[in-house]
Amino acid sequence: MRLADLYLLYAETLNEANGTSSEVKKYLDLIRERAGLLGVDDSWANFSTNPSKPQTKEGLRDIIHQERSIELAFEGSRYWDIRRWKTAPIIMNNDVLAWDQTKETAELYSKPRVLFSQKFGIKDYFLPIKDSYIIRNRNLVQNLGW
Repeated sequence: MRLADLYLLYAETLNEANGTSSEVKKYLDLIRERAGLLGVDDSWANFSTNPSKPQTKEGLRDIIHQERSIELAFEGSRYWDIRRWKTAPIIMNNDVLAWDQTKETAELYSKPRVLFSQKFGIKDYFLPIKDSYIIRNRNLVQNLGW
């Protein structure tokens, strides 16, 4: 676990508990400073179409989610983040697209095709309980949908 991950988790927790505050932005700014970026307030005031977004709890929540997605890209935490934020059905119920590599001309090659359709339902928030555990303990009940 990296220090940036801890800062982001702490900023998210502070925002959910107390709403927007200077302490939440302090931890976000520590991460942004290391990357050579301006602070949250300065960046959103100068380079955004919604400069008041960091002033609300919901807006700062979106900013924290975006910062986590950028900072922790390719580290395996996105799947667990979207499950924790309860946004997995919205994000993961889309088709996965790719270019069609079987075509010979550039016009046909660059047309996207569906590789597979992924589905994430409410039941996917709960993992199934192994059958061997249920056989050993008859008081266990299988999770919804499994």
